[in-house]
Amino acid sequence: MDPFTDAELIHSWLTHPKAAHWQMGGVKLYDVEREYMAVAASDHSHAYVGLHEGEPAFLMERHDPRHGELADLYEPEPGDVGMRLLTAPTDRPVHGFTHAVLTTVMEYLFADPATQRVVTAPDVRATAAHALVETVGFVPEREADTPERRVLLSFCARERFEAAVIHRAVAARPAAALGA
Repeated sequence: MDPFTDAELIHSWLTHPKAAHWQMGGVKLYDVEREYMAVAASDHSHAYVGLHEGEPAFLMERHDPRHGELADLYEPEPGDVGMRLLTAPTDRPVHGFTHAVLTTVMEYLFADPATQRVVTAPDVRATAAHALVETVGFVPEREADTPERRVLLSFCARERFEAAVIHRAVAARPAAALGA
């Protein structure tokens, strides 16, 4: 994510009603530029714009949970990686798209052998997000308060993610392919 070339696009995503749980609906473009300039300069956070068919389709933030919003919420373990995800608003939703994006993001995070567990903390009111992350192996631990919002702290160990992906792949196979 380039804070100068991508800020206007990301601003439009963050201020869209679909992103209400990010609580950035009233931010100005310069706020987004400043926030992502800080992320770009940080040794602890990285932001990425993901593409689908060559077009920007999602924002993923990867961060060290020992710093930032999660720092005071729990005691990080070696191999913990924080993650936030926002898919772009669209007039033509594609069934399963957000799940596919989340799976891709998790594969990316676990491609690093040092990553043993991913932590996320969506707003407690984002019930669709809670259900979604559970499909890839996240387990909710507890609610917690940040200065801006109340969140549901959830964790996904590498083994749980791998089991969830395998389970989903097996469940998606036609019965004939399973020997039924």
